Amino acid sequence: MKKIDIVFMGTPEFAVAILAKLLTHESINIVGVITAPDKPAGRGRKMHSSAVKEFALENNLKLLQPTKLKDEDFISELNQLNADLFIVVAFRMLPEIVWGMPELGTINLHASLLPQYRGAAPINWAIINGEKETGVTTFFIEREIDTGDIIEQNKVTISENMTVGELYNDLMELGAETTLSTVIKIMNDNATGLDQGELLTKNELKPAPKIFKQDCKINFNQDVETVHNFCRGLDPYPGAWSITHLDTGEEKTIKLFSTSRTDIPVKNSVKLLSDSNGILIPCSDFYLRANEIQMEGKRKMNYKDFLAGNKISRFNL
Repeated sequence: MKKIDIVFMGTPEFAVAILAKLLTHESINIVGVITAPDKPAGRGRKMHSSAVKEFALENNLKLLQPTKLKDEDFISELNQLNADLFIVVAFRMLPEIVWGMPELGTINLHASLLPQYRGAAPINWAIINGEKETGVTTFFIEREIDTGDIIEQNKVTISENMTVGELYNDLMELGAETTLSTVIKIMNDNATGLDQGELLTKNELKPAPKIFKQDCKINFNQDVETVHNFCRGLDPYPGAWSITHLDTGEEKTIKLFSTSRTDIPVKNSVKLLSDSNGILIPCSDFYLRANEIQMEGKRKMNYKDFLAGNKISRFNL
């Protein structure tokens, strides 16, 4: 098998797993890694490097951190790497002068079964919307984001109580295998792209926009399944939250984790309950059970430890 020179572009831990997998193949040569510039983070506002940068430095890979992807110096340096293929995983939107550069094209790994869940948060939205399965897709990048011809797709099952953190790990592993498989297809001249339009049905496309803090507020006036899906689709990050009222009269923001549905019906009384497995919070039909709680300014804790130091009168419904 002939060798292939690749430039890899990515930022978070999810991308690191794919890059690490590519490095295991003897015919793949990573000639450059592109990642985001360092940014201040945390209370001390210390400069923080991306997970991809740390991995690249540990493995002595050539690293570029452009601020502007159209910068002439960056484009020149990227050209000089003379890569056959670019691979993009959880990075920024590329200008055509970049993605159109390599002879074999630029491919992207997306954590959904395209054309569904195009956008920045596909893993979260698949769970929030109660999907029973999702997956990963590799495709050739084109002008419109997440719309290029599909090379390969693989699926995973989403179980009833699976959190976005658990699904993230499954898709990260599946994504590494799928990306390597896709590169091998390209190396063997066997990567036939499928127009996403051929996969469209009469069903409406479901988007996956970026999630902000205000989007994470829980609406307990919905049925328990909807609320549970919402909570686990934001668990462990950024976390589904509500306003709680303590017996002291204080109002506090609280996040719920490790939730599950119950078959305990909500009747005329909508007071909070608890059992041997968690706090029970009334929804429109049944109670939601939350096993882990985090109050603003505090660490996440088991519900027993939480109740030992706090008494909740009610949540904002």
